[in-house]
Amino acid sequence: MSVELLDTPRFHGYRVRRQIDGKTYQEYFSLKEDGRRIRGPKRATIKRKADLRDAELARRQQQAKDRASKDVEIEGKGRVRGILFRMKTEKSGTRTPVFQIGIMSTLDNKIVNTTVSINLHGLEGAWRKAVDFYIKHKKISKRSKVYRELMAAKPSDADLRRLMARQRGRARRRR
Repeated sequence: MSVELLDTPRFHGYRVRRQIDGKTYQEYFSLKEDGRRIRGPKRATIKRKADLRDAELARRQQQAKDRASKDVEIEGKGRVRGILFRMKTEKSGTRTPVFQIGIMSTLDNKIVNTTVSINLHGLEGAWRKAVDFYIKHKKISKRSKVYRELMAAKPSDADLRRLMARQRGRARRRR
């Protein structure tokens, strides 16, 4: 509920404010008429109007969140927004290739993270585990077109070799 009673020298009334798709919707419902404060049933009517407008904006806000939560941005081979293909430094100091997933979960309604080792599961197995984690938290069906697109976006063996070669090059420059 984002209906707020404002009582300032310049305004007395309710403000309804919500963010929808990055845009702020803000509307004011005055509790003054002819320079005097409104009381009684007329005030209750204005409060109901503010609450109804807030409910409408809340519905639109939820629809936008639902649309955004299902939205998957695939930018090519191995480039899925929310799944990073990178090298991770282990506690022992060794660098290993991983898929790092960090997304807003519609399942838990919070940001969730996990890392899947490519050395442990292989490139194919690690990608499948990463995508399975991703679709579980985005509530995407394995039968959907989006799932097939995610699976097809798997980085190639050549991409993995390039990532590891880049890392070896950096390690040599540090010495």
